[in-house]
Amino acid sequence: MDRLFGTDGARGVAVTELTCETVMNIGRAFAAVLLKGETVNSPPAVIIGKDTRISSDIMEAAFVAGLTSAGADAVLVEIVPTPAVAYFVRKYEADGGVMISASHNPIEFNGIKLFNKEGLKLSDALEDEIEALVKAPGSIALKSGGQVGRVSSRRSAISDYNFDLQRIAHKTLDGIKVLVDCANGCAGVPAAEVFANLGADCALVNNSPNGMNINLNCGSTNMEEFSRKVVENRFNVGLAFDGDADRCLAVDEQGNIVDGDKIIALLSLFMKQRGKLAKDTAVVTVMSNLGFHRFMKSNGLNTVQVQVGDRNVIEKMLEEGYSIGGEQSGHIIFTEHATTGDGMITAIKLLCMLKERATPLSALAAAIPVFPQVLKNVAIAPGKKGTWETNPQITAAINEITAIAGSDARVLVRESGTEPFLRIMIEGGDITEITQWADKIRAAAEKELS
Repeated sequence: MDRLFGTDGARGVAVTELTCETVMNIGRAFAAVLLKGETVNSPPAVIIGKDTRISSDIMEAAFVAGLTSAGADAVLVEIVPTPAVAYFVRKYEADGGVMISASHNPIEFNGIKLFNKEGLKLSDALEDEIEALVKAPGSIALKSGGQVGRVSSRRSAISDYNFDLQRIAHKTLDGIKVLVDCANGCAGVPAAEVFANLGADCALVNNSPNGMNINLNCGSTNMEEFSRKVVENRFNVGLAFDGDADRCLAVDEQGNIVDGDKIIALLSLFMKQRGKLAKDTAVVTVMSNLGFHRFMKSNGLNTVQVQVGDRNVIEKMLEEGYSIGGEQSGHIIFTEHATTGDGMITAIKLLCMLKERATPLSALAAAIPVFPQVLKNVAIAPGKKGTWETNPQITAAINEITAIAGSDARVLVRESGTEPFLRIMIEGGDITEITQWADKIRAAAEKELS
């Protein structure tokens, strides 16, 4: 069995790959781990949220069955953003949380994201402990009679989340016309109320989830049509979320996509000028564009790089006391307010900056250069996960291109932590040249892995 947990929880095709039995055993294992440690509640209480995909109800039922059968209580908060679950864990002093979501992935996928009592994603060590129990479910003590866990609901929880989101804004947003793409996911639950209460002229699209359309040709991973609507309808800015609303990307009034790199750069500078940027530093991943680093350096801003994954970002932020960090994909963390990436907080911070600057987003973002970047994906056959780094044909192709590229380009190859793909990213000055280089590595990888 391959490792169950990737960079963002357990994920796979719902029911057939990430089976109900596996999810139930994750629930049992999580309860068993909580019962072994110090808990706030007796029995331990776990917040459970989910996204809008059709399989989320099935996965929720399986997880709840496992959790309660091992003696922990389940507190259901229904359809909410992933960061709201982390917020509820802290707000209601629960012992852990789970979000049932495959984030930006297509409808057939689903996932289990676990949080500890601090609202942080679990460490590798704790995930390994849970995984060992999942692989040996007979070792988990099951409860009976009055010792089984209870199931309760807290449907009003989203109101608390919305209220605290509104308190983050340091000014009203009147005069800003914003279009929001909810990806037919969780963003619509807070977005309509929060932006309206802050005074923005807000319109929502892709906010009719039917269980089958989450992330379907919409959201932060499919922004072409959304960008066109922003321009045609003369919005000041567009905000695009992914299915579980922990990512947010923007579109300026001219239809240009403003990715996570640019949002982090602009907000870092804004925070520095307001005395809010700890150590004048932002934490980013190895995927951040060279242009981002040049902008940061030219504005007296420091950067710290970590491996891909928002969990790696938050770990470094907490370890060193930094206040902003995130990924090019739009996972952005503000430690003053949250313990995980929160698309709504990112959106509020960006809109407040635009309001105070009174400058079009296109003009602000134009100051950040962008080097051409090519990303190729190679599907990995089930039995070949984790083998690319020791494959001589693949490593030879990577080494050859790296030598040719020299210091004028950047070559990054990694295995995805959320999908069965090898990611090949090359960045440099000539798009034609770097595309050819990426294709050469891809050809070698496809031959060996697919």
